[in-house]
Amino acid sequence: MGNLDVQNLFWLGLLGAAIALLFAVFQARKVLRFSEGTDLMKKIAASIRKGANAYLKRQYTTVAKIFAVVFVILLVLAATHLLDNWFIPFAFLTGGIYSALAGFIGMKIATSSNARTANAAHESLNRGLNVAFSSGAVMGFTVVGLGLFDISVWFHILKYIAHFEAAQIASTMVMFGMGASFMALFARVGGGIFTKAADVGADLVGKVEAGIPEDDPRNPATIADNVGDNVGDVAGMGADLYESYVGSILATFALGAAAYAGSDLTWNAMLLPLLVAVVGVVCSVIGSFLIRTKENADQRSLLATLRKGTYTAAILAAVVAAPLTYWLMGSWGPYIAILAGLVGGCAIGYFTEYYTSDTYKPTQNLANSTETGAATTIIGGISLGMVSTAAPIIIISIAVIVAFLASGGTLSTNSPDYAALFSKGLYGIGIAAVGMLSTLGITLATDAYGPVADNAGGIAEMSGLGAEVRTRTDALDSLGNTTAATGKGFAIGSAALTALALLVSYVDVVNAKLSTLGNGRVLDLSLTNPAVLVGIFVGAMLTFVFAALTMSGVQRAAQSIVVEVRRQFKEIAGIMEGKADPDYASCVDLCTRGALHEMVAPSLLAIVVPVITGLILGAEAVVGLLGGVTVTGFVVAVFMSNAGGAWDNAKKYIEGGTHGGKGSDCHKAAVIGDTVGDPFKDTSGPSLNILIKLCSTVSIVFSGLIVKFSIFG
Repeated sequence: MGNLDVQNLFWLGLLGAAIALLFAVFQARKVLRFSEGTDLMKKIAASIRKGANAYLKRQYTTVAKIFAVVFVILLVLAATHLLDNWFIPFAFLTGGIYSALAGFIGMKIATSSNARTANAAHESLNRGLNVAFSSGAVMGFTVVGLGLFDISVWFHILKYIAHFEAAQIASTMVMFGMGASFMALFARVGGGIFTKAADVGADLVGKVEAGIPEDDPRNPATIADNVGDNVGDVAGMGADLYESYVGSILATFALGAAAYAGSDLTWNAMLLPLLVAVVGVVCSVIGSFLIRTKENADQRSLLATLRKGTYTAAILAAVVAAPLTYWLMGSWGPYIAILAGLVGGCAIGYFTEYYTSDTYKPTQNLANSTETGAATTIIGGISLGMVSTAAPIIIISIAVIVAFLASGGTLSTNSPDYAALFSKGLYGIGIAAVGMLSTLGITLATDAYGPVADNAGGIAEMSGLGAEVRTRTDALDSLGNTTAATGKGFAIGSAALTALALLVSYVDVVNAKLSTLGNGRVLDLSLTNPAVLVGIFVGAMLTFVFAALTMSGVQRAAQSIVVEVRRQFKEIAGIMEGKADPDYASCVDLCTRGALHEMVAPSLLAIVVPVITGLILGAEAVVGLLGGVTVTGFVVAVFMSNAGGAWDNAKKYIEGGTHGGKGSDCHKAAVIGDTVGDPFKDTSGPSLNILIKLCSTVSIVFSGLIVKFSIFG
């Protein structure tokens, strides 16, 4: 097909967006047809909605002010020609707006689905799964739909209105990923601090000290806990995965434009990631219809049900991508790279399930460790998380090498066409990341349904539904913990691949800016360069300081909840007897104020540290920083997510009746382990994959400033 014809096929991105968004509307209407249940269930659900809406309104107001400041800074950089064009500041805004919108829509449907899921679970397990999964599907397909829409609209603006060439389109669109990453980090960190402060506070005072069940209406923090599931695990996750999705496509745009510059395949290489994403949408829709289960299904059966949907979507995507890739690129190399990403994503998902599901030995052994107390439970969880990093790292390493070599890359510097071949290999790594996230619609649906099931369990407990309903919602919730860990595994795996692509984009951008100076200077990226070494140390440090700030944010906010819950138990007569209602609103307000206060410092680190490092030590130090934060961020994120998921499911495993069940000493030890794991898996861990990519996009955006004004560079 001629080059001109290929350029005209970018409208297919809009078609993919339409399919995804229409399917999301279909699933939303399906959910809303179900009943919310009794008047009490409706009242509780309304309280959760009110708290979630209030928090997001205050969060978006706070973030909007910071966005305005960064927008003005970008305008100044554009006016002084330190940015390539005037579109970049506005692209930054749309990236942030769509990221926020993806999370907001997911939260709205989740808070409308929780009571409906509880009421449906009253009828059967399959009906409860159906409602919760359909709610998750709204989130999943909204994320991919908005992502494809944003990318496609910007492409057409830059191509047909601004009349940019391929390279300039690619470099501009990479930079709008900064807006998506920026919003995602605030949403993940702020929402994560809110939800885990409420969860930890509610568990420590309610379960451990007072000995009352989870989500007991006598616990003043229980509404805040349920609100947190929505603002952190839904709204924050939606913004996070939106950023991962568009980031992988945009990075591959840039690599394709560079690798095939001046050839007939330039536009083909840019079109391929977009079409792979569209194919993934269609395959995810098909896979979604396969999610069914039987009554009284155990965890293994429930996992198999979700795997059937996600694996079917992945297999279909792999089949359809084969002729599509060969037709566009004229070789099988890029297809093998896509396959490496798809297989790698499924493999990471499997090993995440293995280490976090109570169906398998690691989590069962962790539950056994509660027999000797909380200390051994915490030690066991930490060691499980550490050893669980091996498989994802090996998988990602294999995927990188396979994608690189299959796409034409070479590791031999003696090759006469080394630079050109190396660029094509890097394109393969980028397209592998797109392949890994191509079926995000259904992958995120299996992830986002978990918080809905968690909320449903809380509403069932607070509204006095039968024990069989809580058993069903607990089964769905436990499965949700595993699928959430799987979703985080996909996100961090794709983050590693995308971060490599963005790092290369940064090097290319800096080299291009250095060449315009005409002084003959080139980047020295050898490990013997002190600037590179210092940058690696700074990047490694950034991972741990960021994780520490987010963990301590949860700690301080949770302490305020513990104090407040204890105060209410002591001062409000009749709470424990059920004769007086707790002050739920005070806990929601404490979590809101704590989250908004604590989210700012860690979020700004990702912007400030790369820029300051570059201004002091030069562009080489920034390359080292990006390498350091990518490697350590990847490992620590996997460790935290898997350890946290295992602690949570070990607790659920005991609550199912093993080791004395609820209220036993083993259960109390497991609850303490879970309170450590909560900020691991839902605050610090998932925020790290955003940190990795935000550092890269910030470095690219501010590269002109760094090249021109660095002190020692």
